Amino acid sequence: MTMRMGSDHYGPILVTGGAGFIGSNFVLEWLRHIGTPVLNLDGLTYAGNLENLRSLEGDARHIFVHGDISDEKLVAALLQEYRPQAIVHFAAESHVDRSIVSPDAFIRTNVFGTFALLQAARSYFSALGEEQKKTFRFLHVSTDEVYGSLTPEDPAFTEDTPYAPNSPYAASKAASDHLVRAYFHTYGLPVLTTNCSNNYGPFQFPEKLIPLMILNGLEGKPLPVYGDGRNVRDWLFVEDHCSAIRAVLEGGRPGETYNIGGSSERTNLEVVATICDLLDELSPDQKIGSRRNLMTFVPDRPGHDRRYAINAEKIRRELGWSPVEKFETGIRKTVQWYLEHRDWVEHVRSGAYLQWIETNYAGRNA
Repeated sequence: MTMRMGSDHYGPILVTGGAGFIGSNFVLEWLRHIGTPVLNLDGLTYAGNLENLRSLEGDARHIFVHGDISDEKLVAALLQEYRPQAIVHFAAESHVDRSIVSPDAFIRTNVFGTFALLQAARSYFSALGEEQKKTFRFLHVSTDEVYGSLTPEDPAFTEDTPYAPNSPYAASKAASDHLVRAYFHTYGLPVLTTNCSNNYGPFQFPEKLIPLMILNGLEGKPLPVYGDGRNVRDWLFVEDHCSAIRAVLEGGRPGETYNIGGSSERTNLEVVATICDLLDELSPDQKIGSRRNLMTFVPDRPGHDRRYAINAEKIRRELGWSPVEKFETGIRKTVQWYLEHRDWVEHVRSGAYLQWIETNYAGRNA
């Protein structure tokens, strides 16, 4: 694919949150497939990890800046110095359980942070020449959780599904989506919004379902499953998500939203059982035995949405994108990655992470 961003004339792209799970995968994939410089702005909160980008040490195309997206002066200075042709906005607080415990951080980052970034982008864009304005893009990465919950019989979310967020996290992302839309319609900022389903893959912080189950299963610890385990999610391999974002940057229409899904709906029980079977195959342990015996039902979290499903027909029809990985292939690659990168796991398992796991799960009785 020949990217509009491929011309050195327009300089690098700015990626926010590029040391996080999806952001770091995007940076690595961008430099692998496109090759133009990336200015990476990340606040390095608990889930931001420069070890994700260790392979880029010494690569002049990767410019890392430790900073907050809410710092308008910093963002404005970076935009003036590096003159990016696009901003890809990943930076967000993203864990639903954390948003239930501490919603204030989600409002600060996801709402006020996005607002500050939009303000800086608007000022920068207004000063661009006419030719540069034609190719500049602000791509906002969001979630399917803004649409609320589906019943088993409901059709999948489309870009026209009304918003109905049910958690503080989803509400904060919905608010940021609305701000992005408003800056297009009010100020003419050429924005693009993507709403993706649940991502999984390398470098995911181990509080999320899939890496938590992999790591607990390896160590013979209980595998906590919320409620009856029949909540359904559409699972998207992170590299497929990255390729979709590149496709939207290349050909997406300003002001439009594109849903990105993996066409892989699974219940949580199915996900955990698949991980158990893969661990038994790839890392058998006679002392642990069948990992399925480690599955433990715990009380459900408040407001747990029953089902998410993405209709990705628009991005397929307009931009020719569809996921490469099926859940079975993507989850095998993911389990193998965690088996081969135990040093990465140990480094991210800080005291703060262990304290969070204790806070979230210790009080839940089987």
